[in-house]
Amino acid sequence: MSRSESLAAYFRAQARRRLDRVESNDAGRNARSALALLDAAAYAAALPDDDPLIERLAEAGCFGGDGFDPGPEGTRLVRLWEGGEPRELILALPSVAATTA
Repeated sequence: MSRSESLAAYFRAQARRRLDRVESNDAGRNARSALALLDAAAYAAALPDDDPLIERLAEAGCFGGDGFDPGPEGTRLVRLWEGGEPRELILALPSVAATTA
């Protein structure tokens, strides 16, 4: 699996996690997050592995034998993501992942 595909799979898994959450009074937060993460997954899947965004994630140590792992702070960022441009999310990940590496 390429690094771009690994990143996309991670975002899709996090989107499924948000869709599976049942919370009363979430005011659509989980649905917004799931849609934003699916959008990020589609964006990531279209990136070539030599794209500067993918290379920054690799330099931050986000890719390993088990696929994409942004570390605890990166996971927290992704799990709280509710919207914005997919590029913004991917740009933010290396800095928070690097703080926990």
